[in-house]
Amino acid sequence: MIQSMTGYGKAVVVYNGKKINAEIKSLNSKQLDLLTRIAPLYREKEMEIRQMISSRLERGKVDFALWIEKDEGIDPTPVNESLMYNYYRQLKDIAARTGIPEPQDWMFTLTRMPDVLTRTDTEVLTEEEWQKTRQAVVESIDALVDFRKQEGAALERKFAEKIDNIERLMAEIEPYEKQRVEKIRGRIVEGLLQIPGVEYDKNRLEQELIYYIEKLDISEEKQRLANHLRYFRETMSDDHGQGKKLGFIAQEMGREINTTGSKSNLAEMQNIVVQMKDELEQIKEQVLNAL
Repeated sequence: MIQSMTGYGKAVVVYNGKKINAEIKSLNSKQLDLLTRIAPLYREKEMEIRQMISSRLERGKVDFALWIEKDEGIDPTPVNESLMYNYYRQLKDIAARTGIPEPQDWMFTLTRMPDVLTRTDTEVLTEEEWQKTRQAVVESIDALVDFRKQEGAALERKFAEKIDNIERLMAEIEPYEKQRVEKIRGRIVEGLLQIPGVEYDKNRLEQELIYYIEKLDISEEKQRLANHLRYFRETMSDDHGQGKKLGFIAQEMGREINTTGSKSNLAEMQNIVVQMKDELEQIKEQVLNAL
């Protein structure tokens, strides 16, 4: 089954009044290009998080973010009472010695003094919190993979439609192949008859005509193209990592279609080849999205 390289996933878990958010996005890239933005509390686990992501996502430009939303009502910033009281005594003493008026609103003044409302405790990541966080990371990756599979299913339907169209167009060429033999013979004979007094050997003409037709024969090109189309379908059903291989097969399909076009000396055949090229170009554009 095909997976797309484009995807999005997000998961949220709650722990001790905190919302732990894990979000991951991916776009096209030839290799795995991973960018992480992780909240300071969880940075010690960055290598483990990277390993979790790289083990699940084979390719793509991946952007991962892990952050916390806190309920301030549950976990308010504490007031440093001893420091606040020291500021109060110092300001009272300065006012008494200098005659400067004391503040009218002591609470407003003191709460704005340095470090009165600054958190001084250091958070430590516990094993229990890490397991909750790990759950959010895993769920976000799962959501991204599910998204990629949905996009991949749409790509697979598009590829199947284009392959069917190329097969149909290839079959439409066959009637013109038979017609062009007679057209070529008629054109050569007509040209010879327009030359006064020229006699030609009909047997030699047939030999030359056979040689000419063999140079324009596209049987091998059609056979190789049919093989490539079949191989493309088989590759789409592989478990993973088909994107690069599908791209290579599409290039080979393009070679056979181009050769067919160069050997097509009828306008009707050339028009069909142009349509085949258009279908293949759409495959090449979309195959860049395949994992």
